[in-house]
Amino acid sequence: MRASQTTPDSKECWHNYSTDQVLTSFQVDLSSGISSQEATQRLQTFGPNALPEARRRSWVAVFVDQFKSPLIYLLFVAAAVAAALGHHSDAAVIAAVVIVNATIGALQEGRAERSLLALRKLADQQTRVVRDGREQVVSTRDVCPGDILVLEAGNAIAADGRLVYGSALRVSEAALTGESAPVGKTIETIPRDTMLADRTNMVYSGSHVTAGRGLAIVVATGIHTEFGRIAELAENAKQPKTPLEQRVAAFGRVIIYVAAAMFGLIITIGWWRDIPIGELIMVAISQTVGMIPEGLPVAMTVALAVGVQRMSARKAIVRRISAVETLGSTTVICTDKTGTLTRNEMTVTALWLPNQTWWNVTGTGYCPRGVIQLRDGETPAEYPSGLKLLLSAGVLCNDAHLSVTDSVLDQVTAVGDPTEVALLTLAYKGGLDPAVIRTQFPRTAEIPFDPADKVMATWHTRFENGQIVVKGAPEVILGLACAVHRNGEDVPLDTHLAAEIRVVANTMASNALRVLAIGIGDISSCPTPDGVSDLAGKVGLLGLVGQIDPPRDEVYTAITRCHAARIRPVMVTGDHKLTGQAIARSLGITRPGDTAIDGAELAQLSDAELATRLDTISVFARVHPAQKLRIVDAYQTQGQIVAMTGDGVNDAPALVKADVGVAMGITGTDVAKESSKIVIADDNFATIVDAVEEGRVVYRNIQKVVLYLFSTSIAEVVVLFLALLLGYPPPLAAVQILWNNLVTEGTLTVNLVMEPGEKDEMKRRPVVRNAPLITRTMWLRILFMTPTLAFATLGWFLVRLNAGVPFAQVQTEAFTVLAVCEWFNVLNCRSETQSVFNRNLFGNRWLIAGLVVSNLLQLAVVFLPWLNSVFHTVPFGFQEFLLIGLVGSSVLWVEEGRKWWVRRRDTRSRMV
Repeated sequence: MRASQTTPDSKECWHNYSTDQVLTSFQVDLSSGISSQEATQRLQTFGPNALPEARRRSWVAVFVDQFKSPLIYLLFVAAAVAAALGHHSDAAVIAAVVIVNATIGALQEGRAERSLLALRKLADQQTRVVRDGREQVVSTRDVCPGDILVLEAGNAIAADGRLVYGSALRVSEAALTGESAPVGKTIETIPRDTMLADRTNMVYSGSHVTAGRGLAIVVATGIHTEFGRIAELAENAKQPKTPLEQRVAAFGRVIIYVAAAMFGLIITIGWWRDIPIGELIMVAISQTVGMIPEGLPVAMTVALAVGVQRMSARKAIVRRISAVETLGSTTVICTDKTGTLTRNEMTVTALWLPNQTWWNVTGTGYCPRGVIQLRDGETPAEYPSGLKLLLSAGVLCNDAHLSVTDSVLDQVTAVGDPTEVALLTLAYKGGLDPAVIRTQFPRTAEIPFDPADKVMATWHTRFENGQIVVKGAPEVILGLACAVHRNGEDVPLDTHLAAEIRVVANTMASNALRVLAIGIGDISSCPTPDGVSDLAGKVGLLGLVGQIDPPRDEVYTAITRCHAARIRPVMVTGDHKLTGQAIARSLGITRPGDTAIDGAELAQLSDAELATRLDTISVFARVHPAQKLRIVDAYQTQGQIVAMTGDGVNDAPALVKADVGVAMGITGTDVAKESSKIVIADDNFATIVDAVEEGRVVYRNIQKVVLYLFSTSIAEVVVLFLALLLGYPPPLAAVQILWNNLVTEGTLTVNLVMEPGEKDEMKRRPVVRNAPLITRTMWLRILFMTPTLAFATLGWFLVRLNAGVPFAQVQTEAFTVLAVCEWFNVLNCRSETQSVFNRNLFGNRWLIAGLVVSNLLQLAVVFLPWLNSVFHTVPFGFQEFLLIGLVGSSVLWVEEGRKWWVRRRDTRSRMV
């Protein structure tokens, strides 16, 4: 075949080929596509449909990046000064421990990057193609030249293709050409020298369908596409720092300023006390080292990576890591109803015909087992012609497909919108075969469903008295209708009858049913795609169809958790207002005094009026996607942190605007997923709430690390500063302080961020936007922890020194007291209020392992001779070790007392 003799990058002018020439070139039949076997062979020839992955940073690059921190620069300056003063062993230890810390950080960050790469594979995009004579869903990577792409509104286009069929097809090519307005497409051949942006019979990878339907034969994949040729331009793009990274960087700069001021203050006091300049500078270096929380950057990186992994385990795929921190601050969740709050298994349960008959439909889901019966339970021997006509129209004005296994009716395969699949299921229950109906009345033209118009229309040959079938929202179809089809005759639609039909629709909607109106018309020619209004006065109503999508069992609990967490759930749906209100009431979304408004009412409100009513609106119904953007902006203007769900292509602006855009993994379009920060794999609202909880756990664990590191760093500064003021030599050598900061703390900080949640994250208020890393509560805890740490360390040092114990041993013992205090303090930091003895000690096995390793390393640095000379330590007796353990535990008992007081206070306040 010709396609196999050329390569996809041969720059064939496919836009200058007719559709028949393109099909012949790739030896493919439009109705059947290529075979799966042929697709496999072509993938081997042309390669996967994927761009080369961005070059991953080498381990060396990751390692070097560990040193790009002002805190690390300050440590190297300290090492250089120590070397210049002749303290070569101290300088070497400072440099060596920093390098070891960088190695650990590089290993952790490399592991985090590998985990994120693995998670990205879970979000692999899918594409609909025609193969083996039927539509199939395949991985976008498996699309090959000659495949026939099935294009619908919301689809990301998987590869470059030549259109062979199109109906009102419009494509956004802004990512490729820079043209912001969607481009109308045609199948007509165009001149060879036509510029890329004007090739209206071509579709390109990287663009997406905004309206209409179409079929395109793939002519280029992967790097050979137009988009692939410019992909290298973005290969080295840098990701901006997340808000948390920016806060940590700002925190680090403040630490540097404080450390510099402390350095100057120590030099001044030392000079005043006539301390030798060499010793004085080493003391100042010790002070500087003590101020620096070196383990914070690595701990933060690991905390975010752990959060991403935990969210993935709960079916929330994080696409942008900044979402992990933002989730902890979310105050409003704007959620769609269908599939998110509900099961997305639409089932027709009620029908109404204009002859005033109501019909009930049994069965659930897409299983065709069930019957259509009158409201009194009677099943007629033969269904009336009006009912059959309604069922047939629902099959024809329908893009879904439902395959039923022979003789096993409960084994079905559904492709398409659930609302339309439910209509096919309904036809089966009525004894009709959708395939036979579609063959008998083939479609000749269409106006695809548009969320803004809320209507779809299709043209067919030889169907009853007319050629057009329409379905859509009752209020829209009533606006187009001039008559109703009653007992085989068309009865004029007057004001009284229209009002009666609206009452029926409202009755259905108030029972949580989604209501569709279906009609037929006698228009022989298709108006323009934008000409839905041309149908006005030319449609006869066949009846109303009521479908129900039952709420998910777990959503009610999730809504309750939202209220407890001070997060406000708001329903934003395209459904009828009464339907939305009924579901919202049953799930607990609606609070006493809350109201619902629809899109028409929203359009009438000014921004000021909307802001006034916003707090009392719990349901936004019948809103079109563009109005979602206004809703998000209104909440953000009031300072709310907004999570917005979306699945359609037109939801993309709102997803981008929201603080956390949440796309649906099952029903979401490719464009929605690309615009989001999080993809919910199961389309479940409860999963969003779970992700919020994990976001809070991550932020809380980072705060625990900050509390642990900062309380210890301040304690070290207080010990050294007070000793200097009192005229004593430094209780801790510079290398000992560095050991505490990088080894003792380093074996615990990364492990502390692995801490599981405390089960009360969703009972707390959201994290305030731009809240400082150290909150008021944390400062109060530091005021308890730091003096205890400092008093235990300095007190031991002074008592033992005044008792005549040799200085080297006293300094070693003080060094160990500080380490023991840190071991007990990390247990304090596991919870703000829970007692260490009530919190499962083995709930964080990583922390237990870190404590064991830290203990062994401390024993080694005290008792191994070859380390004694490096760290200025000497061995001491077992009795001293036991006493040191007792003194070091004081920080635990003081904090336990504070926690007991807080719990007692909170208990009393609840009783009042």
